[in-house]
Amino acid sequence: MWRYLVGAGAALLLGLAGLFLLRGSTVPDVKLPGAPAPRAAALAAEDPLPEEAPRASAKTREQKRFDRYDKDRNDAVTREEYLLSRRKAYAKLDANHDGRLDFDEWAAKTTTKFAGADADKSGALSRAEFLATAPKARAGAEPRCACPAAPAKEEAED
Repeated sequence: MWRYLVGAGAALLLGLAGLFLLRGSTVPDVKLPGAPAPRAAALAAEDPLPEEAPRASAKTREQKRFDRYDKDRNDAVTREEYLLSRRKAYAKLDANHDGRLDFDEWAAKTTTKFAGADADKSGALSRAEFLATAPKARAGAEPRCACPAAPAKEEAED
């Protein structure tokens, strides 16, 4: 019999808890502000549209590239003009000017970079030395992302 009484008491307690929760969760009437005016209407009222739409540059990217190759400006790119940039790059690599690239000439820049980074001249790069071989950021180059600055961490008082 006592089981029935405990069960009935538990049911009453659950019912009362439900009533308190239900009454406590009612939200008082709060007036919300009205919807903002549409953005397009606000902009149109401030700045009138230009008479003519903006235009791209007269020359396309490919036209500019063509003009870089066409050295004599005759509206034709000859084989010599087309290969000129490659010939200049090859001539820079051909240190002994024999018309042939051996491996040492081809890898001269990398070999020099390794020798400069190997501070202890051990023939192997440590982690710290290898870090010196990382490509340097170009001066004046824009960052890839414009992330906001991280908030400064406050130091805990001892």
